Amino acid sequence: MDLDAFSAVHGRTWARLDELARRRRLTGAEADELVRLYQEAATHLSAIRSAAPDPAAVSHLSQLLARARSAIAGAHEPSWRDLARFVVVSLPAALYRIRWWTVAVTLAFCVIAVVAGVHVYSSPEAQAAMGTPSQLEQYAEEEFANYYTNHPGESFAAQVWTNNAWIAAQCVAFGISGVWPVFVLLQNAVGVGSAGGVMALHDGLGIFFQLILPHGLMELTAIFVAGAAGLKIFWTIIDPGGRPRGRAIAEEGRALITVALGLVGVLGVSGLVEGFVTPSDLPWWLKIAIGALVLAAFWVYVLVLGRRAVASGETGDLRAAETVDVLPTAA
Repeated sequence: MDLDAFSAVHGRTWARLDELARRRRLTGAEADELVRLYQEAATHLSAIRSAAPDPAAVSHLSQLLARARSAIAGAHEPSWRDLARFVVVSLPAALYRIRWWTVAVTLAFCVIAVVAGVHVYSSPEAQAAMGTPSQLEQYAEEEFANYYTNHPGESFAAQVWTNNAWIAAQCVAFGISGVWPVFVLLQNAVGVGSAGGVMALHDGLGIFFQLILPHGLMELTAIFVAGAAGLKIFWTIIDPGGRPRGRAIAEEGRALITVALGLVGVLGVSGLVEGFVTPSDLPWWLKIAIGALVLAAFWVYVLVLGRRAVASGETGDLRAAETVDVLPTAA
């Protein structure tokens, strides 16, 4: 297809459609014309996607058709029903579709953390790189535990939420690079493992797990999910799954936004646990049980609601119900 020639032939149709879609009021004849031109433009978009998928042309026509569709059907106002659908359908579907990516990231993170911890524990050179013996001893006996008690619960929870949200946002925003999520996850895995190695060196491994596990089970899982989502969109570039690459990236990108929005709530919950449960006077076994219960609830949510949503055809694409109609055309 010669896209320039195609655009020149149908440009007047698109301009007229744009004109009618922008009008506040239409006569009966103009409303009929709007519907007819909308159908024609949808066919044109399908033809361009099939024969000459130019991103600029596809984006222009998609926006034009979305505006026309809104003029025909009326603007959609968000409602509590939309929020409920997001929580019950879209979000679990998006999380369920990347479950194996999340598991893979989790396993890789744990392996790297253990290797880093063993290295710090057994290597005097690694210990020296982290600080003097007295500094490491002070960290293990005072600073690690004080981190969770030096601030009021409210401000600490907000601080934790902000920090973890920033880490997750990096994995999501730069996931398409395929490099940045790996770097962020690797950096955090080495950091967690090294801290555990220092604690073990001073017989504080029990304290390490007592302070990490209550909130860390959910907090780290949220980071793993963000990393998995970022890597998934990178993989879509390599393997679009039988879809046109541009369309596949757009669909997976919108599902990625669904995951990002959901992680705001997930990290909020883990921040509350870290701010109020971890430093509390509750027995350690109860704190860890609370963390495990939060994590179990998350996975039940993903596996039960997510499986059901995906089985019904949901992908987590927030705009799946709002994408323009594309009429099939012969190649």
